[in-house]
Amino acid sequence: MQRLPTRIDTTSDAFRANHEHNQALAEDLRARLNAARHERPASRLARLEEQGKLPVQQRLDLLLDPDSPFLEFSALAACEAYDGEAPRALVVTGIGVVQGREVVVIASDSSLKGGTWYPLTVHKIVRALEIALENRLPVVHLIDSGGAYLPLQDEIYANAGKIFHHQCLLSAAGVPQVAVVLGHCTAGAAYLPTLCDESIMVRGKAFVFLAGPPLVKAATGEEVSAEELGGADMHATVSGTADYAVDTEREALSLARDIIGVWAAPDRRHLDMREPEPPYHDPAELYGIIPDDIKKQFDMREVIARIVDGSLFHEFKPGYGTTLVTGRAFILGHKVGIIGNNGVLFSEAANKATQFMQLCDRDRIPLLFMHNITGFMVGREYERRGISKDGAKMLMVQANVTVPKLSLLAHASQGAGNYAMAGRTWSPRLLFAWPNSRSSIMGSQQATKTLTEVRLASLKRRGEEPTPGELAAIESESYEHFETTSHPYHLTSNLRDDGLIDPLDTRNTLGMALSAVSATPTLRTPGGVLRI
Repeated sequence: MQRLPTRIDTTSDAFRANHEHNQALAEDLRARLNAARHERPASRLARLEEQGKLPVQQRLDLLLDPDSPFLEFSALAACEAYDGEAPRALVVTGIGVVQGREVVVIASDSSLKGGTWYPLTVHKIVRALEIALENRLPVVHLIDSGGAYLPLQDEIYANAGKIFHHQCLLSAAGVPQVAVVLGHCTAGAAYLPTLCDESIMVRGKAFVFLAGPPLVKAATGEEVSAEELGGADMHATVSGTADYAVDTEREALSLARDIIGVWAAPDRRHLDMREPEPPYHDPAELYGIIPDDIKKQFDMREVIARIVDGSLFHEFKPGYGTTLVTGRAFILGHKVGIIGNNGVLFSEAANKATQFMQLCDRDRIPLLFMHNITGFMVGREYERRGISKDGAKMLMVQANVTVPKLSLLAHASQGAGNYAMAGRTWSPRLLFAWPNSRSSIMGSQQATKTLTEVRLASLKRRGEEPTPGELAAIESESYEHFETTSHPYHLTSNLRDDGLIDPLDTRNTLGMALSAVSATPTLRTPGGVLRI
């Protein structure tokens, strides 16, 4: 491998302007993340203390190995939903390390609304279980939820069944699950712990039943206490629904660590790894490399040079299809094949990507897609040269590679280019985005022009001629819609990614992601490599 050179002038006005712009975006992101994770009304924290319960962050600290990393998913989920009443969608999910083993953690946040499930809460839990299933990662459930938010029950009920379905699939795949019940587990949620291999309940705090005492009385006339109906001791000694009953949350989390410690460790002998080394070029320069405008371009090699080990990169076909960069590198010791955009995709770039993906699939090298793409090139000349079929070949191979795929939205990610680069709907194992990124069916300016022309044509067919003011209003409305719906905070709020990250955290995030997705060997589908 060769060390990537850099052509960045860190003293230039453009670099300084970019740095100031992106540093401000990163600071705003950090403030939002801090608020979502830690800012709660004092009255709610006091209420938890009165109940003898720990905040979710303390629970995580007791569960996870000391000083180990935690790769949180969708920390800003629901940040633009439910009038701000459900930060993090009231559940924390991510990959952490317990007893040296990587596990997916799903932890209720009962500091607000008693950990009630909103529709995005369900989507977030389902997504975490999908990640666990696809990567064969064990799961730890820390359960403390008041149940479904009934005013939105139709949206919740329609998707909540996927949670239990995925738990069943995990069990069939031999993936361990342990439940630590720290609060109520009522109605359908009672299946959360009962579908796990082992279940721990805290006396006096944890209750598991299909219907609580009020509903039992209404349905049958029977009067029964919560403890008699579904308390820890009853389930641990009578029904057998729980395996352990303990007195405190600290005991429960310590016991969970003991259980996880005897699970089988993953076999990593198949991994081709090297000793990690920091990038040769300073990652802090990323702020000055990323443009301050989504319409401006940059060389993706400059980003790669500040993320990969030693800034070392073996580029594939460097002189062909130059609007796409392809090559192999290592990130925190993990080998990875990188596909990064330097603008629009032409036929040559699509064909290069197709060949490179087949080579990585053959050699069992995970793929990282770094998005800076406005789409495929359009026009008569390019259609005659086969841009549609060449793009289709890229899509076909990308959809069917058997190695793990990761995606990073580093700038624009628009149109079919998003699909070709393993956007959300093309099932990358994990997808992260930078706060400067934008993703939509097309750019805001192109969309505004298109939508304005459509509206004008409709008015003219009715014999109406808009005034300059009406025309400006149409353009403003169209532009505002695309700017809002393509913005990263809108997208992350709705779980269109697995988290917004600071560009300076990219190397660690991708390194942790590669470690998690590479633990399970892939079985390559037979097939020849096409020289296209």
